[in-house]
Order: sequence, then structure tokens, then C-alpha cells
Amino acid sequence: MTATGILPTYQRFVNGVPVPSFSRRSFRPREKYLILLVFMTFGVVCFGAFFYLPEFSRASGTVNSVYKHMQKAGPELLIPAPPHADDVSELPGGGKIIRHGDLGQQDPHRSEDRAKLQAKIEEAEEQDKMRNQKVLERPDIFVEPVVSVSAALKTNKPVENVIEENAAQKEQKIVTIPPAPSDRYPATFGGEDADPIARERRNKVKEMMRHAWDNYVRYAWGKNELRPVSKRSHSNSVFGAASMGATIVDGLDTLYIMGLHDEFRQGRDWVADNLDVSDLTSDLSVFETNIRFVGGLLTCFALTGDVMFRDKAAQIAERLLPAFQTQTGVPNSLVNFKTGASKNYGWASGGCSILSEFGTLHLEFSYLSDVTGNPVFRMKVDHIRRVIQAMEKPKGLYPNYFNPKTGKWGQHHMSIGGLGDSFYEYLLKAWLQSGREDQEARQMYDDAMHAIIQHMVRVSPGGLTYISDLKFDRLEHKMDHLGCFSGGMFGLAAHTLKNDMSERYMEIAEGVTRTCHESYDRTAAKLGPEAFRFTEAIEAKALKSNEKYYILRPEVIESYFIMWRLTKDQKYRDWGWEAVQALEKHCRVPGGYTGLKNVYLDDPPKDDVQQSFFLAETLKYLYLLFSDDSLISLNEWVYNTEAHPLPIKGVNPLYREQL
Repeated sequence: MTATGILPTYQRFVNGVPVPSFSRRSFRPREKYLILLVFMTFGVVCFGAFFYLPEFSRASGTVNSVYKHMQKAGPELLIPAPPHADDVSELPGGGKIIRHGDLGQQDPHRSEDRAKLQAKIEEAEEQDKMRNQKVLERPDIFVEPVVSVSAALKTNKPVENVIEENAAQKEQKIVTIPPAPSDRYPATFGGEDADPIARERRNKVKEMMRHAWDNYVRYAWGKNELRPVSKRSHSNSVFGAASMGATIVDGLDTLYIMGLHDEFRQGRDWVADNLDVSDLTSDLSVFETNIRFVGGLLTCFALTGDVMFRDKAAQIAERLLPAFQTQTGVPNSLVNFKTGASKNYGWASGGCSILSEFGTLHLEFSYLSDVTGNPVFRMKVDHIRRVIQAMEKPKGLYPNYFNPKTGKWGQHHMSIGGLGDSFYEYLLKAWLQSGREDQEARQMYDDAMHAIIQHMVRVSPGGLTYISDLKFDRLEHKMDHLGCFSGGMFGLAAHTLKNDMSERYMEIAEGVTRTCHESYDRTAAKLGPEAFRFTEAIEAKALKSNEKYYILRPEVIESYFIMWRLTKDQKYRDWGWEAVQALEKHCRVPGGYTGLKNVYLDDPPKDDVQQSFFLAETLKYLYLLFSDDSLISLNEWVYNTEAHPLPIKGVNPLYREQL
């Protein structure tokens, strides 16, 4: 019978006849070494697991956990177990008895052993802090402050008490400026609408914000933007690869307004500890840095009074000032925060500055001067206005390009969309922000609108109102998605100053907002293209492939929001809800929200970018659309072009001016 065991057996033979073997088996030397190696490897793995597996790596449990496992193997080899809080008894006169198990007697080696234990705890704690610092760069969830176990041991206090004391100390570090005395303070969160359908829809928008924020925290924390499809950071944003936390700063006030205050505190702490632009070596956009960072930080200061936000805004704005060192004082578009060197884009009409960029600084810089007491910021933007006002304007219109060296206009291209848009918005809102005292700004706005209405506002054969671009005295029958903010702007102008133009302003406001809705409704995705045209064959539709994308832009929804608050026409809320449903259907992915490459396809390909302005603007305007009018009221706040609300002087006690 043939042996079939895994290990070989051997039989003895006497005169060629096998002799039975009762129990003896042996191994070859190589097999003995192999077996020994297997057992040694197993032992090393088990030993290493005690020290390096995550559940054994926390400072609060490392020494005790390892001790308990090793005690079973050889208790006589170990020092007594480290004491817990409930193992320490007070003696009269301040002495202590440390009990181990049920012995209840004083340990003669406790001083030496306690010192060794304390050293091990502190070493483990330091390693834990290093690991937590790495996690904070890209946390999966909100990370609570690390509590020192050694601090609890030293003070003989329960760990939960130490947690509360640490939190209280952190709170004490926040310095705030109180609002002005008032018998009524603005609603900055809450503000539920009486309509149950509106409340339900608002809650949906709030859930969308959580989804966008949580995935940014999980996959791109501290970076500028998120790639929600590939679940990583977006390094090709307008701020490049620098870790400036653009989504954090842009989204903070939206979190606050929505009542997501834990998430707000999470972002606030990142800004306090990590936002430092002093060492940035890349060229940054003066315009984008101002509207997103300076504007976002100033809004958070107005909402909370936290001076950290004000001081961070001032530090960033100071880094922008070298861009104003031109022959005319009109700033260049780009500035290097490290060297102070500034320049313009080469493509911008021979190196000109852009109207919508240098004309979109007034709200933030004026408010910054008032809350810091530093007049330099207001002086810079007031000077820009004087220069532009003194210029001769073709047909009363403002061209999109201005040469800061020669003081002359560039090519005569006029637009209320890209390159021109927010210049006009800021004329109106500077007047509102000043408590309607800046009459110069309002006059410049009305004069500009008169020229635009005369030369650029048109109505299509199908009855759609649009504001055409004008190039070298020729109309280009096209309107940008960016220009769709103008529906709300015209409505706000009509509502805030009743004069002979008010009725015409409101007529244009309603017409443009309807046209922009049609640009959404005439796509397969029910989301609007980047630009749309008007020809004999089509109306409010994109023609070129590079106009068919949607990058989560807010301008159409901005007009819905303002027109709802001004008119209470239910269609604006209905149109906003249509946009929510389209965003959920086509833009929502497990990792956040993405833009689309072609809105005319039933299943549009995704661009894999969650823009920071989606959190700052699109979701904020949708949330406010379904809120009560008292929440961030149009009578108390002006929204900068990134939807960061700034308080109106003399009306809003949260202005917090430094007197």
C-alpha cells in the first residue's frame, strides 16, 4: 500500500522485508529549515500587528492595548499595567494609592513605572499628531481636535473634561467685532418659507450642498477645486495648482446661510490655519482673487464679526495693490504675489486691461477700507472710476478693453456678457452699498444702460428679448450665459429707483430672464449653453461646438432669484426647480457635481470639474429662491458678482465699520 501523506514516511527493511514502524517519523534538514522559517514569519507578523495595525496606533490606547495582549503570553515578564483614572485613590494630605487589579496596595515601583509609561504615551501621542496632521490635508470626515491623554493624566481630569476645556480655549481665540446697536438684526440663516413645497425644495438644495461639500472635503481638501468623476483635485483651475482652498473660501458663506455651521467651522479653521498667499509664486488673476477670496472673506466677516476673516481679506488685497502701479492707475489683470510684478493677457487687444475685471473691484475695496480703517483700497477704486468717467465713450458705450499704459480704449467690442458684464453690475450696486449716497455711480449706470438699450437690446422674430454684442459698430446676434445676470440687474434697477426708466427696465428684465430660460428649455439636458445665437433659422440656441457646454454656471438662476423676490411670479420658482432636477439628473455623480460638454445630447459627456462658484453662487441662489425674503434681504445686502453678500451701509447693522 502506497503512503499518501503530505509529509514523507520511511520504513526499515531487514533482508529485503519491510519492518513495521510504529511511531517514528523524521524530516530532511531542508524541510526542517522550511518549517522553522514559516513559524518565524508567522511570529513576526503577529508581533508587528500589535504595534502597527490602525486600531493599536492611537495614543489613547496604544500602551494599554499592547500590554493586555502581551500579558497573556507572559505576565511575569511585564511591569504592572498602567493605571486608569479609576485606579487612582486620593489620600489625606494629597498622597495617592495606585491599585492594580484587586490588590488594593501601594506599588513600590510606581514612580519608575509611571515615568516609563508617561514617556511611551507621549511618544505615541506625538506620532498620532503627525498622522492627524497628514489626515487634515485630505480628511474623509470632519476631524475633531486631538485630545492629549497625557494632559488628562497630568491633571487627573476625565478625558471628556479636557475635550471641553480645549474647545473652550479655541473659542476664546476667536476675536469678533460686534454689530452696530439696532432694534432689528438681519436674518443670516433660517428664513424658512411659509409654503411647504418651497421648504421641501429648499431642503433638497441644502442636501445638494452637503453632497458637493462632503466630496470636496473627502477628495480635494485644501486644493482649489474637485474633479468629481475621477475623485481628485482639479489643478487646472483659474488659480492653478496652488493649494489656496478656493472652494473652501467660496463656499463658506453658503454653508453659514444654510445653517451648516459644523461644516462652516471646519472651513473657518482651515482658513485660519492654512490660508497664506505670501509665498505664492504664480501669476494670479486680480479679478478672480478679489471676487472669490476678498469678497468671500469679507462676507464671512460681516456675518460673524470674526476679525480673522477681515485680516485675511486685507492681507490678500494688499498683495493685489502692485497691479495698480501703472501709468494710469488702472490695474493689470495678473499679479505675482511673491514679486509684485504684474502684466496683462497677451490676447487682450494688445495687452489691454479688461473692463469687467478692473471695473469689478469697487464693492470689496470700498467695504475693506471701511472695516479696516485703511483708505488706500477705496482710493484705488475711486481713481479707476475717475479715469473711466473722463474717457470719451463711443456712442456712450464702454469698450471691453482699456490700455493702462496709454490711457486709450482697445478694440471697440462692447458686451454685457463676458469681458464687460460685472462692470455695469457694480455701478448699480456701488450706489446701493453706499446707502444710495454714491449718486455718481447711479448716474454712470443709467447713462450706460440708456446707450445699451439704444444700440444693443433687440427682440427676435419669435419675441425673445436679448442683449447683443457690438463689434466695430456691427451687431453680433449672440448672448452669453454670463450675460443672463442682466435680467436680475435690470429688475433691481427698476425696483430701487422709480424714474422715467423704471418701467422700461422691468420690461427688459422680464424679457431677458424669459429668453435665458428658453436657452435652457431648448436643450436636451434642460441646462443652458455657454452662448446662444439668434439667426433666421434658430433662436436662443448654440451653433458652435465650443458654445454647447455647461459648467454649472449661476447667472440664469441669479435672475430667477431676484425676479422672484421683486415680482412674486411663481414661474421663477418653477423654473428654478426645473434647473434643480436637471442638475440632479445630468450633473450629479457619486463624487460631487460635474459640468457637461454638450447640453444638446440626451446623455451629455461630463467635464469632470466641480467649479467653486457652483457652491458660492448656483446653490446659494437656488436656496435663497426657495427661502423667505427676510433671509439675506435685498434691502439689506448687495451680492457681489460671486454671490457673496455685502452689507448696505447705514441700513445693515452688520456693516461693522471701523470708526
